[in-house]
Amino acid sequence: MTEPIYFDGFSLPVSDLARSVEFYCRLGFKAEPTHLSAFALLRLGEGTIGLLKAKLPEGAKERRNIHIELSTDHLDDLYQEFLAQGIPVDKPPHDEPWERSMAIIDPDGYTVEIAQGRRGQSSPSQ
Repeated sequence: MTEPIYFDGFSLPVSDLARSVEFYCRLGFKAEPTHLSAFALLRLGEGTIGLLKAKLPEGAKERRNIHIELSTDHLDDLYQEFLAQGIPVDKPPHDEPWERSMAIIDPDGYTVEIAQGRRGQSSPSQ
């Protein structure tokens, strides 16, 4: 390929746009202005998540299989911040053979997984 392609982000369908924007802003995302009533663009560093208001089927367990993957240099400190802010954590920090991570569930059931260090470049001991 001669021209580079850059990954900027992705969009998720959500049932309640305001509730989802508030949830992701509590995680550190910043909402960017849009002139659309059914869409929000949230930025974290160089990446974005688009949130699109949509009617979601009731009880769709498949949403738990969709992971929004984030990372931090201080996972256990972030976990303590979440507890202090009342952000429910589905899986507290734990070690896997490939990384140390924790998981929270967003308002529509999507998994937000946060790993220690850069994804794919660290192990639990780092």
